[in-house]
Amino acid sequence: MKNQTIKRIDQVLGTLMCFFLTIVRRLSPRDDGPVEPKRILFLKLIEQGATVLAAPAIRRAVERVGRENVYFCVFIENRAIVDILDLIPGENVIEIRHKTFTQFARDALSALSKIRKLGVDTVIDMELMARAPAILAYLTGARWRVGLHRFTAEGPYRGDLMTHRVQYNPYLHTSVAYRLLVDSLELDPRDLPLAKVSPNLNEPRHRFVPRPEETEKVRQLVGRAGPLVVLNPNTGDLLPIRMWPTERFVELGQRILEQNPNVTLVITGAPSEQAGAEEVCRRIGGNERVVSVAGRTTLRDVLVLYTIADVLVTNDSGPGHFASMTDIHNIVLFGPETPQLFGPLGEKRHVIWAELACSPCVSPYNHRFSPCSNNVCMQSITVDRVYREVASALAS
Repeated sequence: MKNQTIKRIDQVLGTLMCFFLTIVRRLSPRDDGPVEPKRILFLKLIEQGATVLAAPAIRRAVERVGRENVYFCVFIENRAIVDILDLIPGENVIEIRHKTFTQFARDALSALSKIRKLGVDTVIDMELMARAPAILAYLTGARWRVGLHRFTAEGPYRGDLMTHRVQYNPYLHTSVAYRLLVDSLELDPRDLPLAKVSPNLNEPRHRFVPRPEETEKVRQLVGRAGPLVVLNPNTGDLLPIRMWPTERFVELGQRILEQNPNVTLVITGAPSEQAGAEEVCRRIGGNERVVSVAGRTTLRDVLVLYTIADVLVTNDSGPGHFASMTDIHNIVLFGPETPQLFGPLGEKRHVIWAELACSPCVSPYNHRFSPCSNNVCMQSITVDRVYREVASALAS
C-alpha cells in the first residue's frame, strides 16, 4: 500500500476501531494486580533504522524474561534488521505483509492468532502515534499493554487501549523513549502520566561483527584496497524531502576523487534504487575508482561494507543507524527531522543540520507527512560543508 493510503486508512478506520474498542475495554473488568510479564511482544512494524534505536529496549526485555520469551512483530520487508541485531531467536519474529489492505488484514489476523496461542501477556507498542499498532496490541489479548497516550494534547486519537499509558516527550532521543516503554512495566500504571523516572542516557550501542568470509566477499565485490568512502544518495527515498540533491552527491564524489587520489568511492542503495545509483556513479566518473553496489547487496552485506570502509555520507535514513553499529565515520545529513530525536548513536557520528526555524516539520503527530514541497533545509547543506567533514574523517 502507498503511504498516503496507509495514512487514510489509519485516520478513518483506525479512529473508528479505537473508539469502539475503547468502549469494549471500559465495559470489561479490569485487573489491577501486580505486573509480572512472562512473554513480551514488541510491535515495531516499520523503519529499520528506528529498530536499531530500539535495541536497548529489547535488551532490557531479554534481561527481564529471557531471550526465548521475547517476540517481535514487523512488516516482512523490515525483518532483516531484526535478524542482524540477533537479540531474539529467529522463530520469535512474526511477519506481516502489507502490499494490499486485504493482505495486511489477513496477515494481521494470522499474527494475532499466533500471538494468542503463544500466551503473550505483555505488548510494547513502539509505533508512536499510529492507531493500527494500538489496535493490534489490544486484540492480542495481552494482559499488559504499553504505549503512548495523548492525554490532554491535541495529538492523534488512539482511544484508551493501553494499561500503561506513556506521555510522548519530544525532548527525549528515540532510543531513550523506547527504553522507557519497557521501564514503565515496573511503574504503577495509575500514576499518570508515565514514566516518572530519570531516563538512562548512557545505553551502550549495539555492535555488528561480521564473519571473516563475509568480509572477504564484500572486499571482492568492491574490488579495490585503500581508503573507502561510501555515498548513499537515497535516490528512491519514500520521503523525498529528506533527500540531499543528487547533483550535490555527484559534486561531492568528484571532489573526493580529485583531492584524494588513493580513495575509492562506493555507491550504495536498495534494489529499487539501482538505476539511480548507477547514474550517480556514471556522472561522478573516475572509472575504476567508483563502483556501485546498489541492488547487489543484502542488508547484512552493507553492514559488512561499513566495517571495512572509512567514511559514510548519507541522508537521514536507515543507513545512518546501521552504520552506528560499526566504527565507520558516519556523516548524516538532516533536514525535515531532528537529530536530537533521531540522530544516530556511536562515537564517530557526524551530524550536519541547517537548523531552520521550520525544522523539524515531520513528527509523530503528523505521521511524518509534511506540507513542505521545497526542502530548503537540505538545499542549505553545501558540498563544501560536507566535504570538510569527509576530509577531516579521512585525516583522523
